[in-house]
Amino acid sequence: MKKNAIYGQSGGVTPVINSSAAGTIRAAISSDKIERVYVSLNGIDGILKQNIVDMTVENPMEIEKISYAPGAIFGSCRRKLTEEDYDKIFKIFSLNNIGYFYYNGGNDSMETAHLIAKKAEKIGYDLKVIGIPKTVDNDLMKTDHCPGFGSAAKFTSIAMLEATKDLKSMHTSSTQVFILESMGRHAGWLAASGVLAGINGEEIPEIILMPEVPFDQDKFLQKVEYSLLDDGFCAIIASEALTGADGKFISTSDFVDEFGNVQLGKVGIYLEKLIKNNLGKKVHVSLPDYLQRSSRHIASFVDWQEASQVGTVAVIYSTEYGMTDKMVAIVRDNNDPYISHFEPVELEGIAGETKIMPSEFIGEDNMSVSEKFIEYVRPLIKGEAPNLFLNGIPTYPKLKLKNISKKEI
Repeated sequence: MKKNAIYGQSGGVTPVINSSAAGTIRAAISSDKIERVYVSLNGIDGILKQNIVDMTVENPMEIEKISYAPGAIFGSCRRKLTEEDYDKIFKIFSLNNIGYFYYNGGNDSMETAHLIAKKAEKIGYDLKVIGIPKTVDNDLMKTDHCPGFGSAAKFTSIAMLEATKDLKSMHTSSTQVFILESMGRHAGWLAASGVLAGINGEEIPEIILMPEVPFDQDKFLQKVEYSLLDDGFCAIIASEALTGADGKFISTSDFVDEFGNVQLGKVGIYLEKLIKNNLGKKVHVSLPDYLQRSSRHIASFVDWQEASQVGTVAVIYSTEYGMTDKMVAIVRDNNDPYISHFEPVELEGIAGETKIMPSEFIGEDNMSVSEKFIEYVRPLIKGEAPNLFLNGIPTYPKLKLKNISKKEI
């Protein structure tokens, strides 16, 4: 008997997470191994609350439009599961004849997928579990890069380019130092991508601060001062996860999520005070925050395409090859022209680990990046993903999101 499939989105969004959703749903609907295709609203929360919708009844044209939408079109969540939660999930899976589970997320989401796969094995429940990677932080192990990173890198480099143009035009009588605070928990990939502002011969950020290198206040202030003497202005991009010599975050809030992740931020304000107090210069700080991870209108075509493909491949791995407890990894074959392919990797060893930038990607002064990093990231921002506009504003799909009937547990 055919089984049903369920897909969920989890963790922070990316500009192309919905492209993965569309790729997964299209492939699952087309599969002769799958009866019905469900989506849990707000990730694993939707399964536990039985907020489950049937994509099989949706208009195929609206399903095609899913990949054009920002945010997580089906809602996301951050939730660490209890043993009681796992028992409830499998009761719901059994009552709804679920045989395929596709979870689209980052580190914590891959942990959830892995634990569900292990639970299925333990209790003898026939379930194929495939993790679909995504994160703007680009910090997942076992994959060359993560869907979502390329588009966030593209946004970051363009924002840095345009802000530096603004700074340059005003520095003689106004702001002389601009700081862009970048997302990127524990890893500097996204902050480092600001260097691409200069790939067409434009100004690049004078200073790039990454958490892989402990922050050195004296060297930082010295470099700011040199930049001001040389150019009259200084453009800086700093990771929210910047750490000191003691390994602790420079700036955090008091909020900690269920997975123990502390909320980062306001490192730009810290650096602003440092420059004002020591150099007496006017500083402007920009915090792109959600814009950095949700700006679908400027998404990379390469990123958008790969995001769809990892969803499609997830379905193929589970239905055609019977794989479970795997994640779809991207393997790079060539830089120019850019060529990649996909391979299944074990979910174990991804959760709880962080892929940091290798030392050869970081400049000798520890406040810049190398040509090797530019070669690595440059292909990932190529091309512009298509958009649907109406009256000058992007337009998004209108889905029925028809809930299936809740079962008595």
